[in-house]
This record gives sequence, structure tokens and C-alpha cells, in this order.
Amino acid sequence: MPEMQRRLSLLNATNINMANMVGIGPFIAIALILKTLEGPQAYLAWITGTLIALADGMVVAELGASIPAAGGTYVFLKEGFGPKTWGRMLAFLFVWQVLFAGPLEIASGNIGLVQYLRVFLPDLTGMEGKFLAAGICGLLVFALYRRIDDIAKLMFALWSVMLLTTGWVIITGLLYFDPALAFDLPPNAFDFSLDFIASLGTGSAEVLYLFLGYYQVCYLGAEVRDPGRTIPKAVLYSVLAVAAIDIAISFSFIGVVPWQQAMESQFLGALFMEQALGPLASDVLAGMIVLTAFGSIFALLLGYSRVPYAAARDGIFFRSLAVLHPTKEFPHRSLLLMGAGAMAASFFSLDNVIKALMAARILIQFVGHTVALFLIRRDRPDIQRPFRMWAYPLPAIISLVGYIYVFLSLGGTFVMFGIGTLLLGAAVYLAMARRQRQWPFAGRPAEVETDA
Repeated sequence: MPEMQRRLSLLNATNINMANMVGIGPFIAIALILKTLEGPQAYLAWITGTLIALADGMVVAELGASIPAAGGTYVFLKEGFGPKTWGRMLAFLFVWQVLFAGPLEIASGNIGLVQYLRVFLPDLTGMEGKFLAAGICGLLVFALYRRIDDIAKLMFALWSVMLLTTGWVIITGLLYFDPALAFDLPPNAFDFSLDFIASLGTGSAEVLYLFLGYYQVCYLGAEVRDPGRTIPKAVLYSVLAVAAIDIAISFSFIGVVPWQQAMESQFLGALFMEQALGPLASDVLAGMIVLTAFGSIFALLLGYSRVPYAAARDGIFFRSLAVLHPTKEFPHRSLLLMGAGAMAASFFSLDNVIKALMAARILIQFVGHTVALFLIRRDRPDIQRPFRMWAYPLPAIISLVGYIYVFLSLGGTFVMFGIGTLLLGAAVYLAMARRQRQWPFAGRPAEVETDA
């Protein structure tokens, strides 16, 4: 039976993370963040979101170094809560939410990519754009039908384009930066009312969307060389680098384009470059952003395709997904499942896609793996920890409290969506466990199974 091989170096792991994290994100979400807080005071959301991401990055770094296996948070939950009891159920629920959040995150890249294609295709209708976004996702699924070492080479090329794109924006922003525009605060910018606190939470969720992916290398844990050293470095390097890049891009944009205009733009990067250097530079940047988006979607599909596979192989998820391609050694059925979900999610609006994906994943992933870390520290001395977070338990507490605050700020509809997907997943798990006589029905009399 084919087995995964440890072929990814620190450079490979870091560029996969960063290509995933940067991608199209800052070029589509900065306008949403400005609109949520209605002004440059949005930098408070940047501070809040960056602090939460860095704190959770240390949680993930310790867990990834300790348990370097395919699946990431899936494995952390299983080992932290007990592989035969609650960990089994929570691991299933993580994979279940990945079936929602993973395609939504991939779809956000598809939608953003098409937004920038409108620079070249201004007559593209709304429905045509949605079909185009879904088609691009299908093309990238086909492109992933290859071995992991071949993918790593392609990811390096796409990562290089991302660095060139962001570097050009940041340098241009520095040259044309106008502090009067960047700090043009509206009246009562900091009123700290309940509405402001809720908006800050929503803005922080949109900032955290830009950081999604710092844990991506953990999904590929079985394919990373020297994981005890490589995974923590890849996680922390990518969080710090992306924080610097995204904050610099944000200030570049609002230092050239008035925030009132910036928050209404669907292709803010192209608008920024047009006002700074003219239409030709705007078109070139839009093309580079499209290539950067390809890299992001590529990395997302790569990482998420490993999660259902890992769970199925353990017998916790649908067993038909526990199969590697016979010659190329990757989970092709799991890849097709995630790709199909992303194609369907590409037909929704960007704002709703971002809020829904954050709602779907916060409770089981970010809250869940932080609690798992506490439990592993307390109950699992058999698990070696090559990397230990600094100032434990402070980063874990910041991550836990921060993500709960962000979740509650998303609004009733999305909070209910997040809770509802977990409850539905719990019902599916219990039905499967009852039929298979697994925990919590293990050891029950046979007639219990026939009562379903």
C-alpha cells in the first residue's frame, strides 16, 4: 500500500503556509475591514487579530511538533481528548467542519480571483463570474494530480510570485504614502460603545481570515522532514512574515487611496496601483494578484485534502476516503470531495463566505485544539514536546479568549450556523457510532444497534 514520504523542507513548509495565508486575502479583505469599522481606526482590528493569531500560532507550533501526522488539528483533538472516547467524536467533528469551512475558505480565493479578473473582463456578469470561479477551482484540482515533491516545486514558483506582488505594493506604498490620508479618522472614531466592540470583533475576524493557514503545514505533518524543528519554525515564521506583509499592504492602500473610496472597491489593489503609477501598472499588478490567488487556492486544496483522508484511515470518517492514488501517492478521493465543495461555495458572496467559514471552524478547531493542548500537557507525559511555547499558559489563554470573542461578534446568523453545523455533525457521528457500536455505544447489547 502506498505511504506518504517526508519530503518537505523548512523552506517548502514555510512557503506553503505563506502562499496559503497571503494569496488573494489582503487584496480583497482590507476593503471589508475598513468598511466594518468605517475608517482607519481599523488598525485596532489588525492589532487584535495579529495578537490572537500569534498566540494561537504558538499553540499550533507545540502541537504540530509533538504530533507530526497527516491531519493537523484532527490528530491534536484525538490525542488530547482521548482516541477512544471524546477525542474520537471531536476528531470526527473537526473533519465534519472541514467539509464546510475548507470549501468556504477555498471559495473565498476563487471569488477574489474573479474580482481581479474583472479588471480585464469588465463586462463579466455576476452569474458568469460565479461559474468562472467554480471552473478555476476545478482546474486547480486537476493540477494537484501529482506527487508532493512536484507540487512543492510548483508552490515555490507561486510563492515567489506572491513575494514579488506584495513587495511591489509595499515599496510603492512607501514611495507614495500620504499620512493625511492614512490617518484621516472620522469623528467619534473611538467611541467604544457596544456597537464599536462588536464591530471590532467582526473586523478582527476578517483580519484572522488573512492569517488562516499558519497551521497548514500541520495537515502535511506526515510529509515534513525533521518535524520537531521544521513545523514550529514554519508556523511562527509564517505568522510573523504575513503580519508584516499584510499590515504594510493595508497602510499602503489607505495611504494612497482615501479610505472612503477604498472600502467600496472590489479590486482595491488595482485601484491603488492606478492612482500611484497609472493604468498599465494597475493591469500588471492585477495579473500578478491573479497568479498569487492561484497559489493560495492551490495550497488550500493541498492541505485540506489530507484531513478527511487521515480521519478515514483511522476509521473515524467515511472509509472510502482512506485511499491514496496508486502511483502518485496522494489522497485523490479526499481532494475531489473538497474541490467539489469549494466549487459549490463559489456561488455565494465574499462577505458571507468569510463570516461563515470563521463561524464554522472557531469552536472545534481553534478553541478545540487549545483545550487539547492543556489536556496533553496535563495527561499525556508519553508525548514528547520538541517545542514548548513561550510563557505558557499565557499564549493559549489569549488564543482561547480571543477566538471566543471573535466568534460571538460574527452576529446571530453566523453564530447559529457555527453551532448548527457542529450539532448536525454530532448527530451524524452518534448515528454512525451506534451502528458500528463505537464510543459511546461500545459494549452495548446488539439490540441497541437494531433500535436505530
